[in-house]
Amino acid sequence: MKGQRRIGLARALSKMGYCSRSQAAVLIRAGRVTWNGRSTRDPESAVHMHEDRIEVDGVPLDKAAVVYLVLNKPRGVVTTASDERGRATVYDLLEPDFPWVGPVGRLDKASEGLLLLTNDSEWAARITDPASHLDKKYHVQVDCVADEKLLAKITRGCAVEGDSAEHLRAKDVRRLRHGNKNSWLEITLDEGKNRQIRLLLEALEVQILRLVRVSIGPIELGDLKKGLARPLTAAEKRAIDRALQVTGSS
Repeated sequence: MKGQRRIGLARALSKMGYCSRSQAAVLIRAGRVTWNGRSTRDPESAVHMHEDRIEVDGVPLDKAAVVYLVLNKPRGVVTTASDERGRATVYDLLEPDFPWVGPVGRLDKASEGLLLLTNDSEWAARITDPASHLDKKYHVQVDCVADEKLLAKITRGCAVEGDSAEHLRAKDVRRLRHGNKNSWLEITLDEGKNRQIRLLLEALEVQILRLVRVSIGPIELGDLKKGLARPLTAAEKRAIDRALQVTGSS
């Protein structure tokens, strides 16, 4: 594509679906990446992704086929490529020779449920962009019988102290069911703040027993078994792309 603007070499490897941007920087600094026959150790070296010949360990790269996955992340698994403490990661749930994909956002170790993975970095960035305002729904078990007063507090929100004080709230909440000592709530967020539900409920002195993400926009976890992944269907891909267009223009 003539006239395409140059981008950093590490970003080019990520956009081509070869690896993450941080992994690309490691390869480049190790001298394993060349472009147009030239060696560079600078991840920010400017290249034309579609015009320049980029090689890793002497093997030319072509833009990888796009991959979109839905994964049901189990509790106790971390959302990283590797873990210095030896904990299981979401990559342990994929086939060993599976093409590189990166998580779209995060679920913390104690959280479960729907996690998207892809090698389409631009698409992932659109989903995680706070301006997208895609609804994300969670089923949350709490250690109390939630009444209307608590539900109102969750949607009204409160200030949470931390590195930077901020006001956290849920877009919507409803009680799904309850027992004598606990309740299951469905909490909807349209923001992408880190550990938002956990911090909000902690501030309200409510303990979370389980937290399961069940949907992102129109994509639902459904009956996918824990620990398994499946390709995003064409219909799901079209549906979330339409939702991104709507939220992005609102």
